Amino acid sequence: MAELEQREGEQEKKIEETRQRFKNEFLQDSIDKYDSRDVAKIEKDDALVEGYLTWRLNVVDDALKMIDESLQWRKEFGVNDITESTIPKWMFETGAVYLHGYDKEGNKLFWFRVKLHVKDAKTIMDKKKYVAFWLERYAKKEPGMPLTVVFDLSESGLSNIDMDFVKYIINCFKIYYPKFLSKMIIVDMPWIMNAAWKIVKSWLGPEAISKLRFTTRTDVQTFIGPEYLPPHMGGTDSFKYSYPPLPDDDFQTPICENGPIASEDDTESKEGEMEGKDALESSFNSEVAVKPKKVNFLDDSLRAEDNDKGDSCARTKGARKPLTTFKGPLLDVSPAEELSFGSGETEKKSLIILSNVTKNQVAFKVRTTAPEKYRVKPSSSCCEPGASVDIVVSLHGGSQASPQDRFLVMAAEMDNAGSQELAQFWKEVPKTKIMEHRLRCHVLESVKSTVNPLRDSPVETGSNGQQEFNTALMRVMACNSRLEQKLNTCLWVQKVLVVLVLVLVMLNLLCLYRLGTAQRPS
Repeated sequence: MAELEQREGEQEKKIEETRQRFKNEFLQDSIDKYDSRDVAKIEKDDALVEGYLTWRLNVVDDALKMIDESLQWRKEFGVNDITESTIPKWMFETGAVYLHGYDKEGNKLFWFRVKLHVKDAKTIMDKKKYVAFWLERYAKKEPGMPLTVVFDLSESGLSNIDMDFVKYIINCFKIYYPKFLSKMIIVDMPWIMNAAWKIVKSWLGPEAISKLRFTTRTDVQTFIGPEYLPPHMGGTDSFKYSYPPLPDDDFQTPICENGPIASEDDTESKEGEMEGKDALESSFNSEVAVKPKKVNFLDDSLRAEDNDKGDSCARTKGARKPLTTFKGPLLDVSPAEELSFGSGETEKKSLIILSNVTKNQVAFKVRTTAPEKYRVKPSSSCCEPGASVDIVVSLHGGSQASPQDRFLVMAAEMDNAGSQELAQFWKEVPKTKIMEHRLRCHVLESVKSTVNPLRDSPVETGSNGQQEFNTALMRVMACNSRLEQKLNTCLWVQKVLVVLVLVLVMLNLLCLYRLGTAQRPS
């Protein structure tokens, strides 16, 4: 524990040193060099600076170079101002690049369908901005979460390979978006492209090379489950790209909103069954899948206050309490990042606490990428000013949580008091006024492994050892890369010296010849 605190303290010092040096060495004489919004992030966002440091093995000089390149690129491309409307529509319609699905570790998949890419110097800048649009969109939706890049090379050839574009994609993960790359999967690479990929590997650097995975369509299921693979890769995913809308929103309304929760008493189960029937009946006519209900805050809140207290205690009993909090403009959301579930009976519930930080009522609803697995109660309601709402998320039946599962908490301020239909409110509220916060799933170890101290210690030691080994390996690879560069320089110098020696030998021989001919008697 003391060692962990010491490491955290050292990391904080590194972050502060990086910030201070960036301010002194890069901002003094070049204020217009960067976008002021990016500079503000560097000054305030510890996680962002830590990402640059981690990606550069905590070498401050290397991290500063990376920050400088990254911020210059962001200003040059106008990344902060790239929107869907600034990208040509035909580019979205091709379906060559998009976000969809998750790998087995729960990382979002970033697909590149190479056969749909055509090399064209006139459109290369638009294509680069298109990739930046997707990366920036994901960075805002899932801050700190890595991506798995999938290059689908099936049915592609040399005419589809644009080395400048490929180098740009690599730089996006190598320089512009630190710690974004989980792994890069290259599927079905034709043998004719081997030479091209040797050049690409020389651009990657040791950090990214360790994340490369070459595979075939038959072996790709090692990394990605069949539910997120297209049929031509042996998968069962029925997803077909189409635009509009953008295909990266996998969140759906739970099937039985406000429905029954496992392990509740008989009275609440019956109540949940009735609500479930209502939800199923209305799902044919309403996107939200609940009967529109009128909420009169002046009368209903007073009448239901006592009932809610008892009901809340019963519902939250056995649910895992959150320990962290995300501070939002409308609601504070606890936990901040992830809901934890396990395989034990006592680990099938998790609690979300929403706290209203505004002076008005705030409407909220919860959506999930796996509506058939989870029951959310309440999944759609309102929160009074200064009040809190407990939301119980429980696994339904024998379902098991997965790292791929995600939850989306949506909130919007209700300006007009009195009665208002929630379903109608969500249809009319502008998207710009909706606060969104995403939560991922964390799957806990089984009860036996967590209870048994004899097994717990080796596991923890093993994971720490693996992390240290990976860090050491990256350091070795980085050193190896530097040595290789020095060796190439030495070989070049050696060749130059050999040429110079040969020239000197020739000059000496010429001088001897001239002396010999000069001394001969005429």
